[in-house]
Amino acid sequence: MSDLAKIIWSKIDEAPALATYSLLPIVNAFTKAAGVEVVTSDISLAGRVLASQGLAEDNLSKLGEVVLQADGNIIKLPNISASIGQLKECIAELQSQGYDIPNFPENPADSEEEAIRAKYNTCLGSAVNPVLREGNSDRRAAAAVKKFAQNNPHRLKAFSENSKAYVAHMAGDGDFYGNEKAITMHKGGKVTIALNGKELATINALDKEILDGTFMSAKKLRAFIQKTIDDARANGVLWSIHLKATMMKISDPIMFGHALEVFFAPVFEKYAAEFKEFGVNARLGISDIEKKISGHAKEAEIKAAFKAVVDSDSPKIAMVDSDKGTTNFNASNDVIIDASMPVVVREGGKQWDRNGDACECVAVIPDSTYGMFHQEMVADCVKNGQYDATTMGNVANVGLMAQKAEEYGSHPTTFEMAEDGKVTVTTEDGTELMSFDVEAGDIWRMSRAKDIPIKDWVRLAVERARLTGSPAIFWLDENRAHDREMIKKVNEYLKDHDTSGLDIQIMDIAAATRYTNARVRKGEDTISVTGNVLRDHLTDMYPILELGTSAKMLSIVPLLAGGGLYETGAGGSAPKHVDQFLAEGHLRWDSLGEFLALAESLRFIAQKNDSADLAAVTAALDKANDSYLGENKAPSRKCGEPDNKASHFYLAQYWAEALAQSDNAELSAKFAPIAKALKENEAKIIEELLSIEGKPQDIGGYYHPDDAKAEAAMRPSTTLNSIIDSI
Repeated sequence: MSDLAKIIWSKIDEAPALATYSLLPIVNAFTKAAGVEVVTSDISLAGRVLASQGLAEDNLSKLGEVVLQADGNIIKLPNISASIGQLKECIAELQSQGYDIPNFPENPADSEEEAIRAKYNTCLGSAVNPVLREGNSDRRAAAAVKKFAQNNPHRLKAFSENSKAYVAHMAGDGDFYGNEKAITMHKGGKVTIALNGKELATINALDKEILDGTFMSAKKLRAFIQKTIDDARANGVLWSIHLKATMMKISDPIMFGHALEVFFAPVFEKYAAEFKEFGVNARLGISDIEKKISGHAKEAEIKAAFKAVVDSDSPKIAMVDSDKGTTNFNASNDVIIDASMPVVVREGGKQWDRNGDACECVAVIPDSTYGMFHQEMVADCVKNGQYDATTMGNVANVGLMAQKAEEYGSHPTTFEMAEDGKVTVTTEDGTELMSFDVEAGDIWRMSRAKDIPIKDWVRLAVERARLTGSPAIFWLDENRAHDREMIKKVNEYLKDHDTSGLDIQIMDIAAATRYTNARVRKGEDTISVTGNVLRDHLTDMYPILELGTSAKMLSIVPLLAGGGLYETGAGGSAPKHVDQFLAEGHLRWDSLGEFLALAESLRFIAQKNDSADLAAVTAALDKANDSYLGENKAPSRKCGEPDNKASHFYLAQYWAEALAQSDNAELSAKFAPIAKALKENEAKIIEELLSIEGKPQDIGGYYHPDDAKAEAAMRPSTTLNSIIDSI
């Protein structure tokens, strides 16, 4: 049979990358029977680092071309959005493996180091998603997944009566929300951003796109941080800060550094001279400071000074790892808001202190643009109690993210102000579009939202509302400059569609959260229609509360060019999974997101190709996914019990059984003996898969594993391998 199509499966990082070594041979054995080949493309952090130095193919750029093709089909697993600390670790690992690549120049001293830094900068933060997301996001829970979650509810801890948990944000006083200005372009052309007449960047603006500029006042940020610390002390709650220094790779590490300096002000004041000598950069966290003072005569003294602030419990600080004494400030990438805030809600408004005790907390989210959502989530539970996973309604999302929409595309136009003065945004003919009075240290940024993605976003929202019958709520705030421009476009583009009988509304963030949560508590479904960053926050918060994880969500990106991008869920816990696997051979990553994405990817091909074989393979995978959920074959968290590798075996068994019972005679005949062999050898296969449990695993590297070693560790069953390889 000739190939119908290729599916590109991204080779990425950490737990999902390990799982791929076990899963992909199974996937290819089945899909090739329908004339579909699944091939990998390495866009891992290590792969991108090597590509930046000319030592590997630039696969990310190649995939950037694929998403612009009508038949582009990519399954994208969660990748590392690298912080500087992670990038430095990756570089060091690659150097230890013999790769001749330079160190990361933290503070470039000359033009050569600046050039090296520029190449490495392409690997920082959200480098992958803006390239691949050439479409808007359709995220929702599959019916079988939602049913399973209701029948097998995960643990949601109760909020205590009169809970003191709350969220603090700057409420528009000096933050990005309060300082924002926005315009809609009426013709295309070059637009220049300058500080006191000195060019910072020039962009090619498009006709009808929305440009917005804004800044965070460093002075007001530091004053706000200090006030939250004082309030936490007075209120007797644990203090924590929640940012996204990975995705927002310019702005949020700066904010993180300010917060660290304010919280540990006595230490930074006392050791200012030493920190200057060591080249300490607060934005990289305490772990980086400890590396830089290692071996210095005052190392123990400085460490003790940090510990004294933590031990003073004035106020208590949230811990990343209480057993190791690792605080909220260990590294900027340790606490990622869209993963950390759902945990605060799930745990009853609590986080963990230095003794490992769960304590009610204040979650500090400086920018009110998104802080308002989390404030409402916590306040709702303080008032009405914890949610009930057995009855919760579903919150799907239609997210505007195509063509680097909004803040996640702002990296090239985000700057820390070098001096006091005025930022101007002007057209080629000198017309001033907007201006801002800033001070040295302020964080200024421009975000963009292009017209074609906005039109498609509105279309997708109407389509989902029509298909589901659920209300579709545009989360847009007329008090935010950017959103005012968006509201004009939404109201205009809704006229292009038949909205009769549909419930489509526009609400500000606080009102939308309250409306949605009221429906959630009544078991009613709602479609949230949001911008790019809110999409990220909502599509972790609600699924984690509903399903226990956001990795089980369907994440479909209908590409503007006609192809499809299928994302497989969140990887926030992936590092802990790898640590456990390396220590004891147990991988608890659940590949259900990959299973679901594969089914949608195959369905996309089937819609464009009349193939009985492909239809049968896709239908059988749907049945296998239902069986996987129904039989509860998700990996156990405990060593010695079936893990990720076993979950892949069960998918293969159920998939083969469904094909054996198919009306497709040829495939039925082909897979009947496979199904029989998998069933008859189940006990032996599970025993072989469990044979590495409890044993440390050497895979040759964390960021850049040795393929042979990793495959051997993830495919330890010779019986299963021989059956799969025989197909």
